Amino acid sequence: MRKKLATAAGALLAVVASMFAAPPAAQAAEPAPGFHVTAGRLLDANGNDFVLRGVNHAHTWYPGRTERALADVKALGANSVRVVLSTGDRWTKNGTADVKAVVAQCRANRLICVLEAHDTTGYGEQSGAVSLDRAVDYWMDVQDAVKGQEKYIILNLGNEPHGNSGYAAWTADTSNAIGRMRTAGFEHTLMVDAPNWGQDWSFTMRDNAPSVFAADPRRNTVFSIHMYGVFDTAPEVSDYLNRFVSRGLPIVVGEFGDAHSDGNPDEDAILATAEQLGLGYLGWSWSGNGGGVEYLDMATGFDASRLSPWGQRIFNGSNGIKQTADEASVFGAATGDNEAPTAPGAPSASEVTSSSARLSWAAATDNTAVTAYDVVRVDGTQESRVTTTTTTSAGLSGLTPATGHTFAVYARDAAGNRSPRSATVRVTTVAGPATGKCAVTYRLSDWGHQFNADVTIRNTGTEAIKGWRLDFAFPGSQTLTSSWNAKVVQDGKQLRATNESWTETIPAGGTVSFGMSGSSTGSNGIPAEFSLNSTLCSRG
Repeated sequence: MRKKLATAAGALLAVVASMFAAPPAAQAAEPAPGFHVTAGRLLDANGNDFVLRGVNHAHTWYPGRTERALADVKALGANSVRVVLSTGDRWTKNGTADVKAVVAQCRANRLICVLEAHDTTGYGEQSGAVSLDRAVDYWMDVQDAVKGQEKYIILNLGNEPHGNSGYAAWTADTSNAIGRMRTAGFEHTLMVDAPNWGQDWSFTMRDNAPSVFAADPRRNTVFSIHMYGVFDTAPEVSDYLNRFVSRGLPIVVGEFGDAHSDGNPDEDAILATAEQLGLGYLGWSWSGNGGGVEYLDMATGFDASRLSPWGQRIFNGSNGIKQTADEASVFGAATGDNEAPTAPGAPSASEVTSSSARLSWAAATDNTAVTAYDVVRVDGTQESRVTTTTTTSAGLSGLTPATGHTFAVYARDAAGNRSPRSATVRVTTVAGPATGKCAVTYRLSDWGHQFNADVTIRNTGTEAIKGWRLDFAFPGSQTLTSSWNAKVVQDGKQLRATNESWTETIPAGGTVSFGMSGSSTGSNGIPAEFSLNSTLCSRG
């Protein structure tokens, strides 16, 4: 699983039983001077939620293109850029003066810089790749270029630091690297890539993330997954990201594309799930790809006026950069907006079932305008984001039957300022009815008058299901406009989805997924019940 990038030095080769325990409670630490992690969220120096929405730029091979590239990606709506640097072990070293210039250009364009050391790519498998320990040596060597810039940059320790060999060492190697960085005086938010060429098919990062997070005395580490051929279905994307969110662990998609030689990544699911969960993403890459993966160029020949289909998709498409990116509030001087919205009203619950509920709340106010509301689950001092909406209500699904759940709401404005938390509401789900050998997950991405829904059917039985029909009902005034991976028809509020030829069989213990787009008037919501071949399903 590799991607290739043509450079003057040659072609770059790269690609691109879980632990559910929550991360250990943070110990007392000095306040972070810049970006910092709180309750699983990345906050900027003003304490406002910040969601990375940007692209990768191969600075180390194309240093003469960087100034123009940063200006172009900013003009297209990005709020951040991940910049490829070299330690000097595999490519020409980007020294202190060069790194300092890159940071200055990012700041001039009001972009948050994620600086990454690329020479670690595929360590243990790729000839010439260096260890994370060597990457730490590099960061210490250029420390003068990044010291004092904690408000504007994030340090990505090493790109894809293990290939498909020796990846079991990732946990110890990453923990040790974080410790060395903190001992050396780095106070920045640190980003750590997954092993397996970044794709973590072994779940090494997923399962060991709590211990790695705890190894950072500042509790200021963000995890980065690279999504290429391993993540070619919506359930795989959703499951991986939700396992971090449910444990209060910060996660971003540090690289992904719309196609790849090792399999076709589901970029629509990546973008939609990241937006639903309020997670950052950084697409690969602006321009300059070679070695057979030129299709990963967003801009043809570094020309922003000639965006490729991939470039059009990530910048201008649904859940893309232009639609979702908010500039970091540390650049607030230009807009003059450093004022956070007021807290939303206390949420109230309605339409409570065994596995779902609807929350509604009074709108927050702001000196400009509230742009989004984040619904969080509250468990003592821990919070985890459940969903994000632009309206004053949200449908929640996948709740455990006959259980109490506590929720609250934050408001955000266009500058990224986040309100105080609303009062909490306690929702107790009812006992669920008897169900068959199936479970359904319904993920809603709601934009007010338009929505997408990703539906996953899980066969919980011991025999395959060949040929299926799923019946359910919209809870409000929703109208189906299109569907994929299933034939879906609507009659009033009732919908019936039947399989396509390629989704006909649901293996024992396996899943199939399909999606829908629609429009709505008034509030949107989650269907209350699903029946598979006339048998009621539980909620997954």
